[in-house]
Amino acid sequence: MTVYGNFPGSRPRRLRTTSTMRRMVAETRLDAAHLILPAFVREGIDAPVAISTMPGVQQHTLDTLRKAAVDAVSAGVSGIMLFGVPADEKKDARGTAGTDPDGILQVALRAVREEVGDDLVVMSDLCLDEFTDHGHCGVLTGDGRVDNDATLERYAEMAQVQADAGAHVVGPSGMMDGQVGVIRDALDQTGHEDVSILAYTVKYASAFYGPFREAVGSSLTGDRKTYQQDPANSRESLRELALDLEEGADMVMVKPAGPYLDILAKVADAVDVPVAAYQISGEYAMVEAAAEKGWIDRDAAIMESLLGIRRAGAQMILTYWATEAAQRLSAGR
Repeated sequence: MTVYGNFPGSRPRRLRTTSTMRRMVAETRLDAAHLILPAFVREGIDAPVAISTMPGVQQHTLDTLRKAAVDAVSAGVSGIMLFGVPADEKKDARGTAGTDPDGILQVALRAVREEVGDDLVVMSDLCLDEFTDHGHCGVLTGDGRVDNDATLERYAEMAQVQADAGAHVVGPSGMMDGQVGVIRDALDQTGHEDVSILAYTVKYASAFYGPFREAVGSSLTGDRKTYQQDPANSRESLRELALDLEEGADMVMVKPAGPYLDILAKVADAVDVPVAAYQISGEYAMVEAAAEKGWIDRDAAIMESLLGIRRAGAQMILTYWATEAAQRLSAGR
């Protein structure tokens, strides 16, 4: 081969020659501390129930939830986000089980705090959809629309009972206008100034939520397009972000993660508060289904997808693989 001068003068491949070299020059790091485990706890069961659309994920009993929390701590995971699944007969139009101090989510919060104390950041989903018989994230008007301001009153109540039950962080996910400000006021007025708000700032009306509906036993018919964001819109996300920060959000989230990495990057570039992303049920299910078919390398796909979310700017990733991925990272795999 004829070589002309120094051609090629630059050889980026030199920095890819060994695994140690690649690790040394890596621009993005993924650590167990970046991970948060979403977990479902169901009322009235004496054994965990498998979620058919999310292989490997289950609706927990209180006992298995405690174990999952301990396992997460042992793996180095930073947080756990709890979702309550009430008995069907306890659902009603106002989601009153969500504000019952003895409702399943509040009982679960107390159980996890009792088990792990402050070794895990205990977070609670603050939304009515799991608890309403219509499956929407708020109170409905007579003609079936979600009443934003009436819903805020319910969110204020939820924030108080979740904080009383031991939540370090509440995660308002309903996409109601003004929700962060109302929740902040409710927490501060009841002596919970130290409870943080992880705002679901950017939450799109996504087809990828499908398996989650089974996970929480959703009663929803129809969709949530009148309050969750339109996937066509990008600038709208920054408007939502500005409002949440003005109202007192301590951390902000983009959900889903994978289909919206461009939005995640914009949010991360725009703020100086911690940014989270939620790798949701459909993202999880697609990898598991393709791996089951033998079409992809499951373990490699999991780690690559998480690294991509980190690279886009997330400091925290909610993922159903949190404990597994943390264990793999600790083992250097």
